[in-house]
Amino acid sequence: MVGNRSRAAIISDRRITGLSADVIAELVSEVGPLWHERQRVRLESRPRKRAVGAGAKHQLVFIERLLATLVHLRHGATHDLLACWFGVDRSTITRAIGEVRPLLATRGCTIAPGIRLRTLAEVIVHLGASGQTGIIDGTEIRVRRPAAGRKDREKFVSGKNKQNAVKAMVLTDANGRLLFCSPAQPASCADITHARQLGLVKHLAGGPAVEILADAGYQGLGAQTGGRVVTPPHRKFKKNPPEWYEEIYERQRKAHSSRRIRVEHGSRVLTWHQVPGLDQERLSETLAMFHDVWEGAEPADVGWADATVARGNFRTWAKITSHVYVLSKRGRDVRVDRALMEQACARLGPYP
Repeated sequence: MVGNRSRAAIISDRRITGLSADVIAELVSEVGPLWHERQRVRLESRPRKRAVGAGAKHQLVFIERLLATLVHLRHGATHDLLACWFGVDRSTITRAIGEVRPLLATRGCTIAPGIRLRTLAEVIVHLGASGQTGIIDGTEIRVRRPAAGRKDREKFVSGKNKQNAVKAMVLTDANGRLLFCSPAQPASCADITHARQLGLVKHLAGGPAVEILADAGYQGLGAQTGGRVVTPPHRKFKKNPPEWYEEIYERQRKAHSSRRIRVEHGSRVLTWHQVPGLDQERLSETLAMFHDVWEGAEPADVGWADATVARGNFRTWAKITSHVYVLSKRGRDVRVDRALMEQACARLGPYP
């Protein structure tokens, strides 16, 4: 598990989790009791030979499980990297994230004092009551190729990008503020099919009058929702369109695109590329707080790796840390030097 100094560094640096210390404290006070209650129910739900609480204790306390989950959601860091960082096995991180994520989803999204949205139906009702326009979009997140022999392995291949991915539907307001993000589905599922499975048609057809902007992937929902879903115009002439029609079509398409462009920013579920770079002057000190393997490393060697490979990117430094940790454990001398860092950086791929 991480030390108190590393834990304080994660909480104090907003670039790591994307949340302030006050918000993290609020999450601990709200979600922590729910997690402990679930653990108690799980332990009491089966016959036991020892009393509840006996035996080995958790290597990760709840605050560390929460921080690992927030870093994973913020940067898309793999479970292996987080396991190296927190000093536990990968299965421990996998189990921790699997326990905390549903609790965060159940908590919902606070958009104003006293207003917290948890489901798609609540978001639709809120947009209708406030008279706001909603914007929906499907976003794909690339994942590893499923193991050979796994059932429905080809379902994860995206028809658009031809890559293994999962898909989520996000809904934002007109300003691009994220209000809802659906559970992930295999990327082969069409956007319009995913929206129907989530119940969007039912919520809009029988709900308040609200305008939802969508792209061409949702064409057809407008007729099923009484015109509440607005999509780009259909192209009537697929071949050799008249010039006057092409001009009108492009004008309408661009006008619709300019209204829904903000959802493209809000749908970036993985925001690691938007995080400011690490401070160059305090890079060695910062890395030493995050993992003990960097204690004693020469600032010149760290600066070389940052200028050559990492370039201040936290996610890249997490990968380098994982490789350095593995390589340092192979020999007796665990000191991180230039040669060891070159081996670790080479594992990331070719660099200039």
